[in-house]
Amino acid sequence: MEIIKVKDYEEMSEKAANIVIEHMKSLKRPVIGFATGSTPIGLYNCLVKKYQQKEVSFKHATTFNLDEYVGLPKENKNSYHYYMHENLFQHVDIQPENVHIPNGMAEDLEQECMTYDRLISKNKIDIQILGLGLNGHIGFNEPGTSFKSRTHIVKLDQSTRKANARFFQSIDEVPTKAITMGIETIMESKKILLLVSGKKKADALATLLGNSDISEEFPASILRQHNDVTVIADEEALKKINE
Repeated sequence: MEIIKVKDYEEMSEKAANIVIEHMKSLKRPVIGFATGSTPIGLYNCLVKKYQQKEVSFKHATTFNLDEYVGLPKENKNSYHYYMHENLFQHVDIQPENVHIPNGMAEDLEQECMTYDRLISKNKIDIQILGLGLNGHIGFNEPGTSFKSRTHIVKLDQSTRKANARFFQSIDEVPTKAITMGIETIMESKKILLLVSGKKKADALATLLGNSDISEEFPASILRQHNDVTVIADEEALKKINE
């Protein structure tokens, strides 16, 4: 696990964008796994800027998103379809048919999970972007999720719903379920780029980088077993590492 220490959120975002672009340029048809939430917005802003400066093209890229809420239509401002379109896709030259995000409105959600997972297996993810949940979740894989899990429907932990409530009018509007890439599916990505920023994430990062056991009670701990993980963390997030 390579740790890149940066000063702040801006530097983290810039550094992450450079790594993603480097990867994209080294591959004819790069497959990128995208994350959502507040952490990667800076990265997407940087990617848009670098696209506008002609430093990168998304024309031959294929993308897979980690997750989507169950019950939110694509047009809903809190859906991850909407998020990705607003923050990245509408600003770059990606082909719409190469964009993959789980359908949280599917009539048969179990079938949607299996179809999505099969598609990922056929198009191995070259670089997967991840954030780190306060409780150690990756994607929406909450504590207790099996390390053998494939893309599945998850009941969202109350702490996760509370953390995401800031994007909604109230916590009551936050969906209780989501479709998420499973932990085993995530671990099959060739490279993982974990972005961690802010003092709120300091405890979770200290747990991940500390000597605690690899446990399903802290899903991100499995990343220690992946052979190519880069963590980019800012000073605030790293505060508890040397305590």
